[in-house]
Amino acid sequence: MDNSWIEKIHALAPESTSFPANKKKSILVFSLHTGFEHWVIPHTEEMLKIISEKSGAFQVTGSKDISMFEPKNLLQFDAVILNNTCSESDHRNLFWDKLRADSDADSVQLMKQALEMENNLIQYVEKGGGLMVVHGAVTTLNKSRAFSRLVGASFDYHPPQQPIQVRLVDPAHPLVQSFPKEGFNHVDEPYFYNNAYGDMDFRPLLYFDNAEIKDQRKNEQRSEGKTYLAWIRSQGKGKVMYCSPSHNAQSFENPDLLTFFLNGLQYVVGDVDCDDSPINL
Repeated sequence: MDNSWIEKIHALAPESTSFPANKKKSILVFSLHTGFEHWVIPHTEEMLKIISEKSGAFQVTGSKDISMFEPKNLLQFDAVILNNTCSESDHRNLFWDKLRADSDADSVQLMKQALEMENNLIQYVEKGGGLMVVHGAVTTLNKSRAFSRLVGASFDYHPPQQPIQVRLVDPAHPLVQSFPKEGFNHVDEPYFYNNAYGDMDFRPLLYFDNAEIKDQRKNEQRSEGKTYLAWIRSQGKGKVMYCSPSHNAQSFENPDLLTFFLNGLQYVVGDVDCDDSPINL
């Protein structure tokens, strides 16, 4: 990540928020990975800092320290962003991975600590905290049913990167107003999901047509229907947003996507009154 890229993103970032912001909110961008390392992790954190600072709406703290998920630390923030926090493939539990790497303590005790941290995050949201989950962060606790319900899905697999025609579920929805009504073309990994995704307990914002996705898993090709790329939901008093874009730093050179992220930040901190009712109703 060089200065010219940072300067470009700063120039493209929105000057102000799309919705009124009554005070500057505090955001934690958590960027630890123990599994697959997405090259875009530092770019995503920098992008989030730029749109926050330029708009004047948010104060961003970056961290890779899992102690941030202790209740007293979470309470410092209006929202948490999980930035490509991919876990290892065996347990698919980021907290366990880090605790195990740092300690020779009994495995049962370490897993108990990991589950406590997961519960701390869920309780944080249910009591009014915001949560944004970006791209690969859907795998943070990928085998946990509780985390899958919180996010709205677990990760299944993705075909190779390819151009994707991203479409708007409802062009009139306030959070997608930055995009053309016909959607936009975007190079990314087309994620497919399982676990809580089947419940459709969220309000979708973006999707792709399954029939347009190449090189799908053998014997599981989806030639009909759609898969969602971004959605929002409420849990308790809190707000959650999942956004699959993007695997690539170049994607953030789309000013419409920068505005979408800023709109999403406003949603998860409670600045936006919009329809987040689940489509399973």
